[in-house]
Amino acid sequence: MPFRTPTAAFHRALPCLLGMLLPRCNVYTTPLFIVSFFTFIVMAGHSKWANIKRQKARVDAVKGKTFAKLSREIIVATRTGGADPAGNFQLRTAIDKAKAAGFPNDNIDRAIAKGAGQLGSDDALAAIRYEGYGPGGVAVLIEALTDNRNRTAADLRSAFSKNGGNLGETGCVGWMFEPKGVVTVAGPIDEEALLEAALEGGAESYELTMIDEDQAGAEVYCDPTDLETLSEVLKTQCYSINQIENRWIPSNTVDVVDPDHARSLLKMMDAIEDLDDVQSVTANFEMADELMAAGIL
Repeated sequence: MPFRTPTAAFHRALPCLLGMLLPRCNVYTTPLFIVSFFTFIVMAGHSKWANIKRQKARVDAVKGKTFAKLSREIIVATRTGGADPAGNFQLRTAIDKAKAAGFPNDNIDRAIAKGAGQLGSDDALAAIRYEGYGPGGVAVLIEALTDNRNRTAADLRSAFSKNGGNLGETGCVGWMFEPKGVVTVAGPIDEEALLEAALEGGAESYELTMIDEDQAGAEVYCDPTDLETLSEVLKTQCYSINQIENRWIPSNTVDVVDPDHARSLLKMMDAIEDLDDVQSVTANFEMADELMAAGIL
């Protein structure tokens, strides 16, 4: 797992952070343990697929490819936790995501009503996780919402096989990923302030990243159970929240350096994401910067 070396901002923040943490902990009894803890705080833990996916999402939104997926996400969130966004964090997050993608308010209301059973039952929708391998042994994890498991499995098997991959059995790659809550914040980042806010919200790590071609930001990671708390703390401290999500983070990555290999892999990922039943796709590859610069997407 790659990590970023603590910056000057980190060292300036260290005294106040120790004051926050030491009263609550009795295990960090030496400076070595303390430094080890904070080194973990700034570790990065996800592949560049997340950045590639962010670029693709903007294109998909223009094409309207995301609307059906957003509707299903709202329906399931409503069915799981109720129709009141104030008391349903999953629904509140799904609505924010839909609005950011330009999903019309009438459609949001209709999806909530459908999830609440006011426009007919959606009990047939089932959340299923699929796993497989892409070209070069890349691990792929897929989350789907479907009313027909056989159809979804057949569609996924075709998307894999036509692009040099294989749909596998449940558990074949799941052990390579760990679920994390991720809050993406936009804007210039003061690392000292972000570190303090992240700790207050229960974060485990963060990474500076580019949200857009000209927009800097950071991704802050936490246990999924702490996602609501972390997001509220960051909002309270006036951070601009770009996205709140649960994400599967790979424990290891595969480097993709061959252009033909990269094209085949991305074509497969596109084919999978284009399926109506697929809600999210995660893979454990990193793509060489020169391929990105060459416009491989």
